[in-house]
Amino acid sequence: MVSSTSDIHQICDQFVEDYAAAHPVAATFMGVAGHDTEMTDYSPEGHAARAELTRRASDALAEREPADPSERAAKAVFTERAAVDAELHEAGLDMAALNVIESPVHEVRMAFDLMPQGTVRDWETIAERLSKVPRAMDQVRSSLLVSSDAGRVAALRQVSRVAEQCDTWAGLHGDPGFFDTLVSGADSVEGLPSKLRDELTHHAHAAQEAMAEFAGFLRAELAPHAPSKDAVGEDVYRMWSRFFTGADLDLREAYEWGWEEFHRIEAQALEVAERIKSGATLAEAAATLDADPRYLVSGQEALRDWMQQLSDQALHSLRGTHFDIPDEVMGLECLLAPPGGKIGAYYTGPSEDFSRPGRMWWSVPSDKSEFPTWREVTTVYHEGAPGHHLQIATAVHQGQSLNRFQRLMAFTSGHAEGWALYAERLMEELGYLSDDGNLLGMLDAHLFRAARVIVDIGMHLELEIPAGTGFHEGERWTAELGLEFMLTRTITDPDLVRDEIDRYLGWPGQAPSYKLGERLWLSARAEAERRDGAAFDIKDFHMRALRLGGMGLDTLREQLASV
Repeated sequence: MVSSTSDIHQICDQFVEDYAAAHPVAATFMGVAGHDTEMTDYSPEGHAARAELTRRASDALAEREPADPSERAAKAVFTERAAVDAELHEAGLDMAALNVIESPVHEVRMAFDLMPQGTVRDWETIAERLSKVPRAMDQVRSSLLVSSDAGRVAALRQVSRVAEQCDTWAGLHGDPGFFDTLVSGADSVEGLPSKLRDELTHHAHAAQEAMAEFAGFLRAELAPHAPSKDAVGEDVYRMWSRFFTGADLDLREAYEWGWEEFHRIEAQALEVAERIKSGATLAEAAATLDADPRYLVSGQEALRDWMQQLSDQALHSLRGTHFDIPDEVMGLECLLAPPGGKIGAYYTGPSEDFSRPGRMWWSVPSDKSEFPTWREVTTVYHEGAPGHHLQIATAVHQGQSLNRFQRLMAFTSGHAEGWALYAERLMEELGYLSDDGNLLGMLDAHLFRAARVIVDIGMHLELEIPAGTGFHEGERWTAELGLEFMLTRTITDPDLVRDEIDRYLGWPGQAPSYKLGERLWLSARAEAERRDGAAFDIKDFHMRALRLGGMGLDTLREQLASV
């Protein structure tokens, strides 16, 4: 473990312990044991209490001078993250958060995805937390009302879409509700007392009623105060951008670079499309691949099995050759996500002790049964190995060199998504995407991420579309133009595109973090290659970088300068 005599590491470790107690749902996501029966206080008082924890720890660290490079890095990582959190809290943006992908509403529902279900004791734990869902939803409502009184309300698009998601989780669209489906899993547990089964059923119904009532609140009480305009403006955007990237970006430079990167990848993709079908556009090449049975998986369970097989192959193939992967990190579970959330794939990390493995989740439309795999090989590498799973699980495994904050709480989107996008490109370098169909899938993913830089910054800052782009030149970005651009200039699944536009508009600054983070990882590697010359060892560079744990991009740039 890191030195028990280090004040800086001790402060960081204690902060994780205190924060887990104050935010039990976050503790579940982090894999910190002992809080699964509890529910987070989402009231204004709860937000204030967590902000005070962060302030106290930050003040304590400010008084300590690092004694060695380990302490210096730990202090820099915590200080940067704490400053961003404080800025968001002071602006009231934490309490007002409501969007289609990650907000207190989603935390309440998704926490149950990560709770074990194999024993009677597990279901007693679930029942206890489930009983607290109605109160949690009341607290979320209270925070949103206080924020509304202060003039901070999410855009109408987000309010309406989250209400629709709550309808689905409440079982109001004809299918069983999320919580009814959840507790039906208890029937497979041997020796489950009938009293516990009755409690689970009762609490599930109450939780679904709370979701239904919350949907009604959003429509009746919050929507009338919600602005119809989606753009958040530059000041708010900059705060969220710092939160997601850990960097103070030149947003207009990033916007211009996004266009350059988009055109570069588009040209490369067209070369591959030509090899797939002579004279084909990107859309025509995609249609050719979609019709090719070699790239088709039929059935949602078959998709899950395909994901699991490919992720297992990647882990075993990369181990010992391109990465050092400990036994604990070799476990990666692939699952289908419950309906109602955003379409696409996502990753959840392992628990501290690895009793819960890292998991790759795939959320698909309930009525979809045919899946072209050429688009998704690169997604498996992004979410699994050498992407999110290898990065995040490796950090969790560094108990000998990193404190708990560095291992569990310090990842930014720019750091993690940037690495995962870099990992996709790395797999091409290593020969895993030699098939032109799978390569076009990777280029499609990168083209899509470059488009995100353009569209996200463009829509929220309402920037002008430059000349020479061949797309509404001279006009200013709107949500409608963003959707049109993504549908006509990328070959991503249209269902995902429509979901994505809602995501960008409700989660400002997150979407560009992929490409901007990848840019930093590529730059740091190039600098290490120049510095080390013939002695450069890419495996050593990767492992030393991964063992640094999470941090913001500005801090990462400083740390990688010595790797």
